[in-house]
Amino acid sequence: MEEEESDERARLKAVYLGIVENQLRANKPLETRQTFDRLVSQGISKEDARILIASAVAVETFEILKSKKEFNHERFVRNLNKLPSQDFDEE
Repeated sequence: MEEEESDERARLKAVYLGIVENQLRANKPLETRQTFDRLVSQGISKEDARILIASAVAVETFEILKSKKEFNHERFVRNLNKLPSQDFDEE
């Protein structure tokens, strides 16, 4: 059971990191690239910066599923701006 949970977490992490990579590659939303550059300039490794951004993506995904509403760009940007802190805004 514990191994299955670990595998599931690894798959979810890969999915969220893939989303971040797509956002960075497309520069859409632009704030993702700006946040990545800001975090790296603060001395955070590129890998850790991607993981931090992925956590903001995960929060936004959860909020979409919970509230059954569309992507909230303003909330997502607020959460990106809080990084590296993970004191995220929710609904």
